[in-house]
Amino acid sequence: MRLLLLLPTVTYRTVAFVEAARRLGVELTVASERPSTFEHANPAGLVTLDFTDPTRAAAQARAFARELPVHGVVGVDDDTAVIAAVVAEELGLRGNSVAAAAAARDKYQQRVLLAKAGVAVPRVECYPIASDSQELARHAPYPCVLKPLRLSASRGVIRADDAREFVAAFRRLKAMLEEPEVASCGEWARHLLVEEFIPGREVAVEGLVTEGRLRVLAIFDKPDPLDGPFFEETIYVTPSRLTPAAHQEITACTQATVTALGLRDGPIHAEIRYNDEGGWLIELAARPIGGRCSGALRFGAGVSLEEIVIRHALGMELPSLEREGQASGVMMIPVPRGGVLRHVRGVEEARAVPLVDAVEITAHPGQTLVPWPEGARYPGFIFAKGDTPEGVEAALRAAHGRLEFVIG
Repeated sequence: MRLLLLLPTVTYRTVAFVEAARRLGVELTVASERPSTFEHANPAGLVTLDFTDPTRAAAQARAFARELPVHGVVGVDDDTAVIAAVVAEELGLRGNSVAAAAAARDKYQQRVLLAKAGVAVPRVECYPIASDSQELARHAPYPCVLKPLRLSASRGVIRADDAREFVAAFRRLKAMLEEPEVASCGEWARHLLVEEFIPGREVAVEGLVTEGRLRVLAIFDKPDPLDGPFFEETIYVTPSRLTPAAHQEITACTQATVTALGLRDGPIHAEIRYNDEGGWLIELAARPIGGRCSGALRFGAGVSLEEIVIRHALGMELPSLEREGQASGVMMIPVPRGGVLRHVRGVEEARAVPLVDAVEITAHPGQTLVPWPEGARYPGFIFAKGDTPEGVEAALRAAHGRLEFVIG
């Protein structure tokens, strides 16, 4: 069995998927958008696909599969999820339709489809970045949120409570979308969204879809309020401390979204707000949880999320999808301020905090740290496990309190 893993050059996900494939005895071919210096030495293990052109990427995958048959394909982020759907269609593999994957990728298209299907979503409008921001500010529904049609990790997402904040947020987001690396991505970078702000508790739902049916793998609480003005995420803890009735409503909202988008097979990651009116779909992506956060999830007898995703893509028998008994959590370490990272102190002290499993600093000395909303990369992750969600959350906060980022 050979898996084609679509892996951007810059990603946290490599090690987890490679280890999962090794445990399963699966032949792994890693496809990236940039040629590797080792590609000629390992043609079965490395291949280059054009991630900017799905049709061309599918043709390249087809040419590769003529030499080495491919039995499954997985994309690990928002962009490669669409490429994976195109490749799956080209090679006749399990996956989502191209239309469904594209709808999940585009926040505006997703909102329109869900609203038509009766799924609770924020009211939204799409505007060109060339619009008159002061004119738009006169009619915006306050409080509101401005965000890009794509981008990830809450990059560019800004709340505005009045016209002055709206104009400032519009200009800030427009500047981000006009940066060469973003502007070159196509038409979507020339528009932005303005949507009503939905109050309430926010949770993340990790799930697996099989023939259109959702299986919820975990619901994560986000105990830090995400009320703006920016929306950098920090702590995820599972199991959720919301009521069983709330869990049912959240699950129903997620399944309704899966159905409305036409997603058929593969992992999903959803962000949902919950308040007195029920669950509100904020965003759903047709890929697994990002960054290294999957390290907070283990199933059955210690099976990783990546192993489940690979088994599903290849049509292999799935192990137990029941999450391990202990509470578990991860902190995406916030960027303390912008600047060049010089050193991180207190790592060993943080690791010594009871219940803490691991402290992983992913930023390196000399790297420039960029705060949200312009930034999108965390300097590291803290993991903890314990008997209760409350204990796990406390351990994550205590470990974070022992870290000191020296920034020049």
